Amino acid sequence: MSSTFVVEGGHRLAGSVRPAGNKNAALPILAAALLADGPVVLHNVPRIGDVETMLDLLRALDVRASWEDEHTLAVDARGASPADPDPALCGRIRASILLAGPMLARFGRVRLPPPGGDVIGRRRVDTHLLALQRLGAEVDVGAAYEFTAKRLTGCDIFLDEASVTGTENALMAAVGARGRTVLRNAASEPHVQDLARFLVALGARIEGIGTNTVAIDGQGMLAGGEFTIGPDHIEVGSFVGLAAVTDSELAIEGVRPADLSATLLGFERLGVVARLDGDRLLVEAGQARRIRTDLGGHVPKLEDGPWPAFPADLMSIALVTATQCEGLLLLFEKMFESRLFFVDKLIGMGARIVLCDPHRALVSGPSPLRGGTVESPDIRAGMAMLLAALAAEGRSRIHNIGQIERGYERIHQRLASLGAGIERLEE
Repeated sequence: MSSTFVVEGGHRLAGSVRPAGNKNAALPILAAALLADGPVVLHNVPRIGDVETMLDLLRALDVRASWEDEHTLAVDARGASPADPDPALCGRIRASILLAGPMLARFGRVRLPPPGGDVIGRRRVDTHLLALQRLGAEVDVGAAYEFTAKRLTGCDIFLDEASVTGTENALMAAVGARGRTVLRNAASEPHVQDLARFLVALGARIEGIGTNTVAIDGQGMLAGGEFTIGPDHIEVGSFVGLAAVTDSELAIEGVRPADLSATLLGFERLGVVARLDGDRLLVEAGQARRIRTDLGGHVPKLEDGPWPAFPADLMSIALVTATQCEGLLLLFEKMFESRLFFVDKLIGMGARIVLCDPHRALVSGPSPLRGGTVESPDIRAGMAMLLAALAAEGRSRIHNIGQIERGYERIHQRLASLGAGIERLEE
């Protein structure tokens, strides 16, 4: 059975919305629960497909996990076994690779098939392998990745790229290693910081959280504990884009302002201003939505990069937003060579976009969009297509919405509560 969103576009929305817990924090934190020698309680966990897949992976390792309420999880890994993770489950999500660090630290071995996830370009795992090797693991790469280690020993590691999941795997393995590890060129995105804070809440000794040099004093297994996952800053940015393309007034509640600096600057370049009021972000209707040219009248550029730059996961949202703003904008997607390949669907809806190459797109706006039948290729492009459908005149059908629902919790219900014309159909 497949599911479809049917969207009647052209409506203004209004009201308030609260971002779910950060998906990309919840997944490594669930993996890190394998390092806890006691029960773990997690609050503000998003109820999405990727989290359920990670829970299935953990349960197959004899980890006990149950929902205590709508967004609270109880996880007990004391009885976990060193079984090989299910290849079919690993093939569903990129985050399955995050089992490597904690399983290696706890059991001394792990065999993982290649991870799945969004098809947005090559996503190398070399950083993971090299970091775990530096900590003392032997790595055999064939049809699967096999890691073994009699003992993990702390050391000084310079990561060959500021990989988010590579940093997270190295961080979790270093907690279980003996001695001090220093990670240099570490990723420092909000979800990496949340993982580090979670480990600290369980008793880990970590310095430099939020910087690109992180020091860990390894100590083996950690205690149980309780932790609240932070708001998803990518969802916050998606809602800013939603307000912009529908010319709506929205209040986004419960944000973490420190996570939003580059995101808000990026939208300001598009002529979309969001105002912070404590942990509340307000986007007003009737904004100019005029792309700000560079000095001298040159065509401006919006580009992503490692934290604290504009997030790669918001480039699809920014591209759709730019189609409803006046002016020219060059979007430069540096991270993944296939993320922009959904623009043909937007062109079919009436957008004026030139795909210069796999990494760059030139957008001329504003473009009146018309409804159409499209498909969601990945989580972020799927959400971007949903925004386009809400901005368009007429009816749209979006297929393969399981991709969107992997990352956005109950999104059709939350949008409907704001006044969107959206239905979810089972076919």
